[in-house]
Amino acid sequence: MQPFIYEAHAARVVFGAGTVRQVGDEVERLGGTRALVLSTPNQADAADRVAAQLGARSAGVHAGAVMHVPIEVAREAVARARETGADCMVAIGGGSTTGLAKAIALETGLPYVAIPTSYAGSEMTPIYGLTEGGQKRTGRDLRVLARAVIYDPELTIDLPPQLTVTSGLNAIAHAAEGLYARDSNPVMSLMAEEGIRALFEGIPAVVANPRDLAARAHCLYGAWLCGTVLGNVGMALHHKLCHTIGGSFDLPHAETHTIVLPHALAYNAVAVPDAMARIARAIGGDAADVPGRLFDMAARQGVPVALRDIGMRETDIEVALERALANPYWNPRQIEREPLRALLQAAYAGTRPS
Repeated sequence: MQPFIYEAHAARVVFGAGTVRQVGDEVERLGGTRALVLSTPNQADAADRVAAQLGARSAGVHAGAVMHVPIEVAREAVARARETGADCMVAIGGGSTTGLAKAIALETGLPYVAIPTSYAGSEMTPIYGLTEGGQKRTGRDLRVLARAVIYDPELTIDLPPQLTVTSGLNAIAHAAEGLYARDSNPVMSLMAEEGIRALFEGIPAVVANPRDLAARAHCLYGAWLCGTVLGNVGMALHHKLCHTIGGSFDLPHAETHTIVLPHALAYNAVAVPDAMARIARAIGGDAADVPGRLFDMAARQGVPVALRDIGMRETDIEVALERALANPYWNPRQIEREPLRALLQAAYAGTRPS
């Protein structure tokens, strides 16, 4: 066994149907007296319900979260937190809302409780992202880690089928890269394999029966594990490429991850046979066809499998290539211009990786 370092990032997890009703207890546990509730505009009603549950502990609702956390949106939210005298936050929603909470926490130090309504997994990581001038900058800081996370499968009932699939595959991407991260360790590898298995089984069951609460709990369980992996080990080609593409061209986050994942795995497969074997064990089939099976899962569920179908232009390929090459990062296989161009071209066209 190779040497490793394991450092746990503590976060309190409250898991189960109906646990959103404990949000007041979790805010009180933080010592909070004025919690600003965050959401996207589309989830303002859910934020209002949380604020109502908090009663006198609510400092109001800020329903301004958007994808990729533009710097202007983050500054507006920081100003709102200060105006309301908030001493903590509650973030209800997916990765966009959690991302906004992280931006506020980074600037102000305010703690927050996360209530995920998708499978993004961001709530378990100390990773933040801010977009300015078309460039997305990411970083790690323990100040942005949620102090408590409430996983209530009842809150995912209204998650549309397409977002169920793309959000779940986004989470699988966290675990897949965690298996071959430079700082991987045996504990994270166990969590990664289990998280991939839970989501690969749970996603089709939820799409087949959106009211299946047990399947939704299975997916949330997988998302928790995969998010924990992302929060404890580094990233490689897949995540860096998705941040470059998504931030540069304002593409939808989960869909971008869904499309790029099979191609990034195909690019790295030759360098990480043990990781491919673990993923194959989690999803079934042969290790050599892991990228193809993940591509097929997305295609079967009817979600986009081509970057051109979510707003990317063919002329953007060269822009993405240059930006990715200009920002060197670790990857188990060396990043080379022509293979990377081929990856981007295949992801753009929606070609099944072989």
